Amino acid sequence: MKAIVVGGGIGGLAAAVSLRRVGWEVVVHERAAAFGEIGAGVGVMPNALRALEWMGVADEVRRLGTPRVSGGVRAVDGRWLVHLPDVGQEKVIAMHRADLHGVLLRALPSEILFTDTEVTSADDLDADLVVAADGINSRLRAELLPDAPGPVYAGATAWRGVAPGPCDLPISQTLGPGGEAGVLPLGDGRVCWYVAAVAPAQADLDPVALFADWHDPLPELLASTPDVIRHDIYHLPLLPTFVKGRVALLGDAAHAMTPYLGQGACMALEDAVTLALCNGDLARYDALRRPRTQSVWKGSRMAGRFGIELRSPIALALRNFAFRVMPPSLAIQGMTRFSSWNVPEVHSNGSNPAVK
Repeated sequence: MKAIVVGGGIGGLAAAVSLRRVGWEVVVHERAAAFGEIGAGVGVMPNALRALEWMGVADEVRRLGTPRVSGGVRAVDGRWLVHLPDVGQEKVIAMHRADLHGVLLRALPSEILFTDTEVTSADDLDADLVVAADGINSRLRAELLPDAPGPVYAGATAWRGVAPGPCDLPISQTLGPGGEAGVLPLGDGRVCWYVAAVAPAQADLDPVALFADWHDPLPELLASTPDVIRHDIYHLPLLPTFVKGRVALLGDAAHAMTPYLGQGACMALEDAVTLALCNGDLARYDALRRPRTQSVWKGSRMAGRFGIELRSPIALALRNFAFRVMPPSLAIQGMTRFSSWNVPEVHSNGSNPAVK
């Protein structure tokens, strides 16, 4: 059985690694001139680590990443609203997106990887399975579901970067009026960070000025970062299906979501493993992945409404109070609600193994 993966990002490469693990012949086509990943940090959540474990690459992820043992949520003045010093080493592994992408790339033979390839139609591809992992603006999705809505602006702009450090910081999220920030320290002293603010699309904004009065070291991190990536946040309205014929949508092409739960890349890794275990049974893949990812999509939207979108001083005070009185066990339960996924046991077409 032959599969063609369109898109060489984290989701596409994970699909190729996973499909090869269950015996598929795989080719990956990437539109860019070289395989690579832009962006800053990614938190490899427990669900993502379980997917990477099944792929056989989790040990390298652990080696390159930085297990964190503390974290929480802060107010703009730096006070902890929720502080979880006992998160545990396997809860979140912090790493640069490019490092995670490199782990997956090295797990694939170079002869199946093709760059500078523009794929505009699945009809042009000779394969038993076509994996559309071509991102939020997927051309294959537009062909597959011509009546489905396209990406929608989510009402906020984000900036990301990697500050040189050295810093020794916990993982943290800071919530303020109409904005939020996140810090994801790496093991070499660098710090991956993001900030986001409610704003019109393509607004001319200076993140250093916007977050100048937020707690230390956020202003210093932004000011000391040489290369800052800015993007308006879009999400993809919920789709009626992720499959049609021999084509399966995966990752952002299927369920691009707001970043407020940090689960976007994690969902793509789950998709990849599940698709491989379904072994060509795309109806089963759709039945397993659409409810799961759309639940997380909704959770991320809710997190945005409870977080970055709040501006009223009364609403902010009530939210912060709720965080402060929340028992740590309840906070951990909330954090792990969306990361409790396990590799499914799937018996499809009578041929693929059941993996717990």
